Amino acid sequence: MNDQPRRRPAKPHRRPQKDPVRFLAFEALRAVDERDAYANLVLPPLLKKARAKGDFDGRDAALATELVYGTLRRQGTYDAIVAACIDRPLREVDPPVLDVLNMGVHQLLGTRIPTHAAVSASVELARVVLGEGRAKFVNAVLRKVTAHDLDGWVEKVAPSYEQDAEDHLSIVHSHPRWIVSALWDALGGGRAGIEDLLEADNERPEVTLVARPGRSTTDELVTALGDENALPGRWSPYAVRMAEGGEPGALTAVQEGRAGVQDEGSQLVAAALAAAPVEGRDTCWLDGCAGPGGKAALLAALAAGRGATLLAAEKQPHRARLVERALAGNPGPYQVVTADGTRPPWLPGTFDRILMDVPCSGLGALRRRPEARWRRRAEDLESFAPLQRGLLREALKAVRVGGVVGYATCSPHLAETRVVVEDVLKGRGGEPVAAEWVDARPLMPGVPALGDGPDVQLWPHLHGTDAMYLALLRRTG
Repeated sequence: MNDQPRRRPAKPHRRPQKDPVRFLAFEALRAVDERDAYANLVLPPLLKKARAKGDFDGRDAALATELVYGTLRRQGTYDAIVAACIDRPLREVDPPVLDVLNMGVHQLLGTRIPTHAAVSASVELARVVLGEGRAKFVNAVLRKVTAHDLDGWVEKVAPSYEQDAEDHLSIVHSHPRWIVSALWDALGGGRAGIEDLLEADNERPEVTLVARPGRSTTDELVTALGDENALPGRWSPYAVRMAEGGEPGALTAVQEGRAGVQDEGSQLVAAALAAAPVEGRDTCWLDGCAGPGGKAALLAALAAGRGATLLAAEKQPHRARLVERALAGNPGPYQVVTADGTRPPWLPGTFDRILMDVPCSGLGALRRRPEARWRRRAEDLESFAPLQRGLLREALKAVRVGGVVGYATCSPHLAETRVVVEDVLKGRGGEPVAAEWVDARPLMPGVPALGDGPDVQLWPHLHGTDAMYLALLRRTG
């Protein structure tokens, strides 16, 4: 008789199950990290491919989008929480593992997904993309995360506001400390305003359409969307907001280029330049940094309505092609050229109106490109500074006496906005330019809280727009 205990049969090996939604979200996050890609460019083709294969329906696409953008927006907060749950420095965690962990933390703390489902789905994803050993690590960390809700974790990992206000805001609202400091300087005021701004950066922005005048109307867009999915623009007479999101590219007017997707802040900048009073003729306009073409298309339509011509210039050839596509079909005369605005091919005094929407840090569009907050560094602004000043200086040479230049950035950082304008006007780093400020505030009728002027700074939390800046300058000699 065999007295040895009988062994239990080994459990059969189970192949991990690939969840197409979470796998796609992980792919998008890896592309953002490895290739410095932007989620708004990476995610749509991935979703389109998944739909074509029959893997996704509308709810799946919505969940994948939320996982990607929610994880990116809250990365700073989630990093701090994960760091509190592990026994090694966060920098020693491999980036793919951290992506799976942060996406799991977002499901636990930032969505209504049940706790058990969030943990099990994240561990299963880890088995598929990381292997069994790392999946156990993911499981252990996420089970520690379940000990508190988001507010509880923030209380544990963030210093109090009184101890260190900027570090508190940085962790609570998931922005690098230097960006918190820069935004606070630009905004001014106390705690409430900066908290409102940082919260607005973490909200999903609406999709806003522009009806290009003379080519489409807001009524046409409202009819195409349906009353239940269309909201009027807050400030721009050309804007329609999509209440339920949806696919703007499915609209006929968008397909034909008669309308487009464009934030209201960008619409207001272009419209204000077009409305600025000029002395004498008004027939020749320039968009000196035209790519990818949204403002150029609106300016071209406005110019056509007055019998004026638009020259759209873009330094990068591939972006110039995007401008050509945006302007295709415009009824008025226009031309697209590949040209460097700091070494312009046009003669001085050629134009009546010029828009210089200069390359910048993009800190005004963090709600649309949340990954940019983790990619940018404070020292990046130093590399933009000479270019921004050079473009504005050349624009003021290219406009005729009595004409107007609009200097615009999608950034509220003072080093990219008013400081640039004042330096150019005072001749710092170059010859002084004979120009005067034009008050931009009356040219945005109905828009509140535009500041003391004469320049204008828009804000996500005050205006529901990107944080666009506009200074209008009239050449005087």
